[in-house]
Amino acid sequence: MDEKHKSPSFGTNVTGAGDSLDKRKAANEKDETLTNRQGHPVKDNQNVRTVGNRGPTTLENYDFLEKVSHFDRERVPERVVHGRGAGAHGYFQSYGKVGDESISTYTRAKVFTNTEVITPVFVRFSTVIHGTHSPETLRDPRGFAIKFYTEDGNWDLVGNNLKIFFIRDPLKFPDMVHAFKPDPVTNRQSMERFFDFVSQSPEATHMITFLFSPWGIPANYRNMQGSGVHAYRWVNEEGKAVLVKYHWEPVQGIKNLTQKEADEIQSQNFNHATQDLYDAIKEGNYPEWELYVQIMEDHDHPELDFDPLDPTKLWYKDQYPWHKVGKMVLNKNPENYFAEVEQAAFGTGVLVDGLDFSDDKLLQGRTFSYSDTQRYRVGANYLQLPINAPKKRVATNQRDGQMTYQVDSPPSNNPHINYEPSVIGGLKEAEKTGKEHTPHVSGEVKGEAIDRPNNFGQAGETYRRLADWEKDELISNLSSALADVHDAVREQMITNITEADADYGKRLKEAIHKERESMEDRQAQQVEEAKRDSKPSDPY
Repeated sequence: MDEKHKSPSFGTNVTGAGDSLDKRKAANEKDETLTNRQGHPVKDNQNVRTVGNRGPTTLENYDFLEKVSHFDRERVPERVVHGRGAGAHGYFQSYGKVGDESISTYTRAKVFTNTEVITPVFVRFSTVIHGTHSPETLRDPRGFAIKFYTEDGNWDLVGNNLKIFFIRDPLKFPDMVHAFKPDPVTNRQSMERFFDFVSQSPEATHMITFLFSPWGIPANYRNMQGSGVHAYRWVNEEGKAVLVKYHWEPVQGIKNLTQKEADEIQSQNFNHATQDLYDAIKEGNYPEWELYVQIMEDHDHPELDFDPLDPTKLWYKDQYPWHKVGKMVLNKNPENYFAEVEQAAFGTGVLVDGLDFSDDKLLQGRTFSYSDTQRYRVGANYLQLPINAPKKRVATNQRDGQMTYQVDSPPSNNPHINYEPSVIGGLKEAEKTGKEHTPHVSGEVKGEAIDRPNNFGQAGETYRRLADWEKDELISNLSSALADVHDAVREQMITNITEADADYGKRLKEAIHKERESMEDRQAQQVEEAKRDSKPSDPY
């Protein structure tokens, strides 16, 4: 064969289809090089591309969009995360004040400014990583998602019981969940896989400190805090914005479980939290939460040693006080668990006028992911289901798709027109209310970590603020989990925790050493017992 008829050195081999599946590599690849599903080498798997290093996020993030779109479709039909859940109906009423000021100073959202209106809500509580029928006593964050059926349409406040998160960049989310979910070979969850990821994600040290303390296992859903986790924006009539964080405090009081208490409950009832919520509402003991907000001016706050948009960080009360702004009461159980609890679909992008996103990268990534997941899991018309539909008029030009069963209020002036704009009928744009908030954004578009990660500062501060018994429980739980993981993983976790607080790291290292000695003694004892009992009896 002459030179001009030889097969190309890269690309599809013309000699046969089978040859096109060889494991070719680009010059800059090694056997362990990460690629996307198009075969492109991934050069940065830690940072989405943003305007400047603190956001907002740009739509051109192809690797992120492809990665998360695939991740959203990895489980059918159970939720990829938050699979185990319980729910209830109720109402929310605003107090109309932020401290001594009218709440309208900060936001024009009617759900807060109209104190005469009682807003219906539906709440779904959940565990995060574990499956639909997993015990509710497992160490895991708890989801706390509220759907407000406001006069301006739905508002979803999708949060957790803990006020921070493991990561700050959405590109890492699929990897985090993969590490926390069961091994793809053994189908068993593994502390080694869990801490392998966490040890290489130092920003997670703060979350781990909460999760392995008693705060990692709430006693039930009624005695559990809730948080929006992220910084959002409030916008007033003049179009001026502030950053805001949301916190739910249970009127019933806060209660968490030690590992021993959780084990005792699990041995008797692995549905204890669902049962507790259902029974309390059935008996008329309606659970209540008061909503508090923290408010911060909307800029980068160079005086702080962390970025206020970083979801791995707290805003401390002594700097940014909590203001009580309303109350939520849950007073009705679901009548059909699947129709109401399982088909309830939430999204961080579901906001009403006066409420807005911040530039938090993780929040913006979740905003794409949640709604994309709902269309896949429940269907293109998931918003026509009663549990998800607004309790107000809906009129769109969106039609058809799987499982559609109605047209969204076709225009009476000309039902033939399902587009906009039109001079012969159809739907028209609404009049604008209040001045639009128009933040100025400039900077280089780049994939880069934020300037002030401060991965360990607040983790150490949280450890120091725990009660002595909570510190003891934290060290016990962490040492048990880390004793039997890969040496490199264990050493990196000790290094990270020592960076957070020297006493924290010292105590953990000593506890792991004792745990490993005890583990070796137990293993030796088991070997001896196996030798004694190796000869089977003859029952015949």
